[in-house]
Amino acid sequence: MRKPRWLAVLAVLASLTFLAAPGETEVRTGGTLATGSAPSQALGENIAFNVYLPGGYDRGTDRHPVLYLLHGRGDTMQAWTRVKTLLDDMIRTRRIPPVIAVMPDAPWSERGGWYTDSRYTGADLPGRPIETALTRDLVAYVDATYRTAPIREARLVGGYSMGGAGALRFALAHQDLFSAAAVLSPAVYTPLPPSDSSARDYGAFGKDGEKFSDEVYRELNYPALLPKLDPDLPVRLFVAVGDDEYANPDPADAHHDLDFESAALYNAARRSPALSAQLRVMDGGHDWTVWEPAFEQAMAELGPGLSVRPPTGLPAPLYGTAGPDWAGGVAAHADGSLTIGYAAGGNAVLTRVGGWTKQLGTAADERLYGVAALPDGGVLAAGYTKGDLDGRHAGNTTDDAFVASLDAGGAVRWITQFGVPGVADRLYGLTAAPDGGAYVVGYTKGALDGANAGDKDAIVARLSPGGEVSWVRQYGGVGEDKAYGVAADASNVYVTGGASAALPGAGPGTGSAAGSGTGSGTGLATGAGGTTAGGWLAAFTADGTRKWTATAGGTASDRLNAVAVTTTGLVVATGGVGGDAYTAAYTSQGKQRWQHTLATPLAEAGAAVVPLAGGEVEVAGHTRGRVGVQAGGADVLTLRLDGRGRQRAAAQLGTARDDGVDAFAEPNLYATATPSGEVAITGLTYGAPKGGDAPGNGDVFLVRTSPADPR
Repeated sequence: MRKPRWLAVLAVLASLTFLAAPGETEVRTGGTLATGSAPSQALGENIAFNVYLPGGYDRGTDRHPVLYLLHGRGDTMQAWTRVKTLLDDMIRTRRIPPVIAVMPDAPWSERGGWYTDSRYTGADLPGRPIETALTRDLVAYVDATYRTAPIREARLVGGYSMGGAGALRFALAHQDLFSAAAVLSPAVYTPLPPSDSSARDYGAFGKDGEKFSDEVYRELNYPALLPKLDPDLPVRLFVAVGDDEYANPDPADAHHDLDFESAALYNAARRSPALSAQLRVMDGGHDWTVWEPAFEQAMAELGPGLSVRPPTGLPAPLYGTAGPDWAGGVAAHADGSLTIGYAAGGNAVLTRVGGWTKQLGTAADERLYGVAALPDGGVLAAGYTKGDLDGRHAGNTTDDAFVASLDAGGAVRWITQFGVPGVADRLYGLTAAPDGGAYVVGYTKGALDGANAGDKDAIVARLSPGGEVSWVRQYGGVGEDKAYGVAADASNVYVTGGASAALPGAGPGTGSAAGSGTGSGTGLATGAGGTTAGGWLAAFTADGTRKWTATAGGTASDRLNAVAVTTTGLVVATGGVGGDAYTAAYTSQGKQRWQHTLATPLAEAGAAVVPLAGGEVEVAGHTRGRVGVQAGGADVLTLRLDGRGRQRAAAQLGTARDDGVDAFAEPNLYATATPSGEVAITGLTYGAPKGGDAPGNGDVFLVRTSPADPR
């Protein structure tokens, strides 16, 4: 769900502000323009260019991202110098980081070279390797001469008209060099240019003695490049065009009008897994009344994502199979070892990292949604099964909840399966009880504790150390109610979830007394009134008596995913509210102490919360926005909050594809503290790890973050 525009604007102001890092020069003055000349082995001559250097460049030592700006047909390297004042202003107001801008001259083929390696051999306009010269020789010279970062994340290519076509070509054909492109009024035509297009006249798409070859044009044009793109090298495109572009009078060529062609480009690009695209239709024609404001919007969108540091990747190895896999939890043991859970090949799998692996499964499907350490080195696991996992449910064909206990060597001590026959019962959360038993949460579509109040009712259950179900509490309203997270201390059990409709008795974020009701499907708490849909937090006594409830948000997409008890006794819940990562802390009596929201213009949510020393917590979740250096798609988010909810650090890590979420954008991520003070995070990734391979179709990662550096 896209955030409301006013929220996005506020988020931009908050998240796209650039503060000078230690050792960096804070830019207070305007930049400077200079000329340069880069030797080109490909051309056998020099490439002339203008260069914009940000204010303070001569006094600083820091490195900068680079913009490569390509002029249109017939123009010169002077054309782009008009954006100097705009760059000065955007850098001064910290809408973009201080950048270097290189504006090459392209005089070849009578200034109609279209930024290609021409194969035309005619004596009138001898073909020149312009694309090779600019993408290799010029880029290499700039990196050797100026304080740049020689990584793709630090480079953007832009252009207008012929230069827009060149920028698109460079970005798609050279993903190793560029991570973003500003494509303004691009002279791109599909499948071939109209008969009156100058693309046919200068040999840029020629072959041998012909100035224009259909075959060459198709080979170099973007439809041929899209299927070859590498999704692990994502490119961000910003396409803009005027609404008063030239209208071809020939009806057969109307679809070649640049507004048509730009829309076609955008719609093709947004379907590529390697591209993210934006389209803007501006007021104006094929001139700078469009290109200057379009460039400003492009830089506002793309500039903040430029970085002189590469993104932090996920480490190898990944866990899983060539089929679909999901993360299922992580537990840290006193000896420093970790156990991770995941679903692979339709079965639940538990692995002691560096040690044993145990598969729990039937011929039907199983999923894991929680792993918890036991004091003796054993482990608890919970999830759901469609089969007869415990040997006492022959003929089962619908989801049943299950909890399993394994010893330190991976041997099964017991498995408990329970649910209502013929309907779905699922567990989504698990925590160990102080006596070695378990608390689990999820939902039922049946009646486990009184009548079902709606489509799905949330459940919380207590299991003894031997695996017996001590009690089950069922609650909900008329909508779909699910419980996702659970935590316990010596006296209380805390449960988080989401509701698609009103839940009776829940308070609006500050907690509310609940009376002494014990369930029977009547809602989260007794008492008059109700709330809108959204995330919720409920407190229970150890025997299942509801104490208080609180809510967050107000839509069916709002939910609280996880909860933990801090070292100072606060109850901290995290999730997604309004498309932002939301975290709040309560006392054991239900009084809210603090709340924290991390917001970017795109979606993020907390998925796990880990208590640390001194009352601090680390929230792990996912973001599609920019918190640190974007890797691509949804990234793993780490957020450090102190005991008062103040943000100490935030970062992101991941692959070029989605991490920490499943194919339905639901969070699939877990975290726990280790005895050494690190935080271990496991989750689903659709990408490849650094220095390793991915089995494919979604695999499971494991990463450890340090308290000193949460990245």
